[in-house]
Amino acid sequence: MEKSKKFAVVLSGCGVFDGSEIHEAVMTLYAIVKNGGSYDIFAPDIRQHHVVDHYRHQESNETRNVLAESARIARGKARPLSQFDPGKYDGLIFPGGMGAVKNLCDFVVKKSKCTVNKDVEQAIRQMASRKKPIGACCIAPVILARVLGNVKVTVGNDMSTARALEEMGATHQVTSSGEVAVDETHKVVTTSAYMLDADIAHIAVGIENVIISMMNIMD
Repeated sequence: MEKSKKFAVVLSGCGVFDGSEIHEAVMTLYAIVKNGGSYDIFAPDIRQHHVVDHYRHQESNETRNVLAESARIARGKARPLSQFDPGKYDGLIFPGGMGAVKNLCDFVVKKSKCTVNKDVEQAIRQMASRKKPIGACCIAPVILARVLGNVKVTVGNDMSTARALEEMGATHQVTSSGEVAVDETHKVVTTSAYMLDADIAHIAVGIENVIISMMNIMD
């Protein structure tokens, strides 16, 4: 009997404007299990870039922790990313949301000159060096471009972000809703999700296609 494929899912908080996009996070977990896999959830144990009141669409005068907020989505079962062991996982995936470019890296401020959280960068490099697939959704492909450089990724048809990706050495593939970009050389799989004018059904299709594509290129 073939061993179940195990994913490490890296979250960036809880909520589209300052953390992980919740629909994308949940659809990622669902797609993994639906297709016979399993997962553990990780997040950096760091302070959030800022906190946004999602009802009023305004910055809030409070502080929150990325790991503690990610644990809301994980039903309490989130682990510090510093404890990530690449030998225990077949794939690594990053759902989107603004937390990916505020908490996992500082792309929202520095664009193509951004820096990546050290634990995030280490996890990506560890998986890449072992030739294990890495996935990213929505805006999160910018993290892979910053760390890996010459990779093919997609953010749909967002040309301003695409230009920043190319400034970091990546190749951008224009995609429509539900489609994925697969870099078979580097084993990187990405989808646009909510970077396009999509609904939850569209992003579910795209994210499941990412998971299936990652499973197809796992050793």
